[in-house]
Amino acid sequence: MARYLASQFLQAVLVIIFVTLVVAIMLRFSGDPAVAQFQGASAPTAEQLREIRQAMGLDQPFALQYAHFLGGVLTGDLGTSFRGSRPVGALIRQALPPTALLAVCSLLISLIIALRLGVQAAVQRGRWADQLIRLFSLLGLSFPNFWLGIMLVLIFGVVLRWLPPSGYESPVSLILPSVTLGLILTATTVRLLRAALLDVLSSQYVTVARSKGLSERTVLYKHALRNTAIPVITFIGLQFGGLIGGVVVVEQVFAWPGLGSLALQAIANRDYPVLQGTVTVLAMLVVVVNLLVDLSYGLFDPRVRMN
Repeated sequence: MARYLASQFLQAVLVIIFVTLVVAIMLRFSGDPAVAQFQGASAPTAEQLREIRQAMGLDQPFALQYAHFLGGVLTGDLGTSFRGSRPVGALIRQALPPTALLAVCSLLISLIIALRLGVQAAVQRGRWADQLIRLFSLLGLSFPNFWLGIMLVLIFGVVLRWLPPSGYESPVSLILPSVTLGLILTATTVRLLRAALLDVLSSQYVTVARSKGLSERTVLYKHALRNTAIPVITFIGLQFGGLIGGVVVVEQVFAWPGLGSLALQAIANRDYPVLQGTVTVLAMLVVVVNLLVDLSYGLFDPRVRMN
């Protein structure tokens, strides 16, 4: 186990370094942050630009800038925003809880719906219920999350006025954005769970369990469903990165004050420290979730050993 954890930690460090390095390089092609400070104002002079770049540390070589960023990450200092001179860590601590809440709620909604529909589709294979569930999942795969979010806002927020269309003011505000992300995730999870259950239900040990007189519910939930957990959990772990990407878009649609909105604002302002810090935190979240997924295998299958 110790060797496995050490290997995973090393991989996580390499992933984070690679991601932040790519982002840092691409940011340098997005424009000059010093020029962005004068948006809407008169054209800056060369002397003004030089002073701003020096104050921002942009007059140093790229390798030195990136080394300072990595050194700050190791000490917990993600730098200072170019806009407002606020610590990046404080901005991220403020934006992280809304994003984490939205991601967790979306994932829970997806799992609850997918578990019910996936099991029903496998049990009712080839019947009308199976056909309807497969049609639902196909439609879910076809809808972009931003389009679905806009439609939900128009229907439930503008026309019916049942739910707030945007903002982060009350728990009710969480419903529309979490349902938007949850439904998109559900579409793929249902198809995976159905396929995995159909494969398991034709196994010999399921036939033996039925021959012992066990109820169909016991056979399904205690024996068959547990053996589909590993591929489904693996898929959910892989989907977490996509979920984070979806959060960025959905947060804009619903004016959700999370990491996605913070990152897009940093892109618009060419705020290198904020964007690098946000990407670093998101990369860490994805790495941690995938590590937890790997560690959870042993809970569902004792034969799995971490080497």
